[in-house]
Amino acid sequence: MEAKNTRKTKVGVVVSSAMAKTVVVEVERTVLEPTFKKYIRRKSKFMAHDESGKCRKGDTVEIMECRPLSRSKRWCVTRMVKQQALPEAVEVA
Repeated sequence: MEAKNTRKTKVGVVVSSAMAKTVVVEVERTVLEPTFKKYIRRKSKFMAHDESGKCRKGDTVEIMECRPLSRSKRWCVTRMVKQQALPEAVEVA
């Protein structure tokens, strides 16, 4: 019998990786505006635990709920969906 995984997952973009083993992930969602019936974008930022330290700014990652790791960290990075291309070295002639 398989155990159900009831933890929430979200996909977002890393906006900061300046801290040790912590990244800030921005998750974007669309909501219907009730008066004008138009979809608008809402953004939320989550601090997530990155054990490997491989996530960089601009990477798209999947985060999952986990136990509280600090005052603000309740999410863990589970996988890297898309890695940001590294800028190539520009040769000066």
